[in-house]
Order: sequence, then C-alpha cells, then structure tokens
Amino acid sequence: MSTAAVPALPHSRKGSSGQVLADLLPSSRVRDAALVLGGAALTGLAAQLSVPVPGSPVPVTGQTFAALLVGTSLGAGRGLLALALYAVAGVAGVPWFAQGTSGVAPSFGYILGMILAATVVGALARRGADRSMLRMAGTMLVGEAIIYAIGVPYLALATGMSATAAIAAGLTPFLIGDALKAALAMGALPTAWKLADKR
Repeated sequence: MSTAAVPALPHSRKGSSGQVLADLLPSSRVRDAALVLGGAALTGLAAQLSVPVPGSPVPVTGQTFAALLVGTSLGAGRGLLALALYAVAGVAGVPWFAQGTSGVAPSFGYILGMILAATVVGALARRGADRSMLRMAGTMLVGEAIIYAIGVPYLALATGMSATAAIAAGLTPFLIGDALKAALAMGALPTAWKLADKR
C-alpha cells in the first residue's frame, strides 16, 4: 500500500497526543535544563510548607503535590531528572527537604518514591492523562500510591517499625491531604490545557 495515498493530518495543538504542558514552550536544551532546575527548585520550595504530624517522623508537606505536578507538566524524562536532582542535591547537603533538612532520614523513601512517581505520571500525561478532570484524578492517585509503596516500607526499615505501625505513621494521616491535592490537580492541569488551546 502506497503511503502517498494517505493524506497528512493538519497539525493542531488542540487534543494533540504525545505532548505535555512543557512542550508548548519553544524547544531547546536551555529550555529543558531550566525546566529540570525549576522542577527541582519548586519541589524544594513546596517541601518547606511543612506541618509536623504527632507521633510520625513524616510531616505533611506540599512536596508530593509539587513532585507529581512537575512530573505531569514536564513529562517522564524531565520529571525524572528534576526529582533525581532534588534528591541528589538534598543528600549532598542542600537544605531543601522538609523543614529545611538535608541528608538521608527515615522519610527518604518518600523522596525515592517521588522520583518513580514523577516518571510514571509524566508518561501518563504524554498519553493525555492530564487533559480531563477524571483522568487527572486517576493520574494523581497512581502517583501517590507509588510514593507510599516505596515510602512506607522504607520508613518501617529505617525506624524498625512494624508494617502496621509504619502504615499508621506514614500513610493514614496523609490520606485526606492527598485527596485535596488530587482535587487541586484535577482543576489545575485540565484548565491549563484549555487556556493553552484557546491561544
């Protein structure tokens, strides 16, 4: 079958697949580097919005929301690099983990989880998961599940807690806040796409 018989489809940003929000900016290596640095810095800034949880070494922060937002907005590759940079710099001494800390703490498993979660939600966003409220909610829930799947076992190993105690200290207190973060993302990303499509 001749490919010449298949007409080329006109390019349209509206409803285009394979794009994330960051792709709407002019493409360059400088852009990508700035997005990675900005994603790491945004996560570090959001980590300072921190509220201690009684009985838990893990505070409530804006960190997980920022990490998932970075992954969804930048895509899998840049999201991975941004969160990896955040983790490596924090371990090396940059005080931008929760409550202005650095190094490896019992909550470090959540940061490792954020690296994987940002990669996964970025890949989902490239398949259009950030275009509607329902799909965005599902994307956020997947990302949060990944973070806890790594963070809670790490917490148990780092502190010697039982699995039940680690879940009580490292998962249960955060469920309501995570639901609110998912609701924010449900509105933010699809709205950003609608505004971009109107330009």
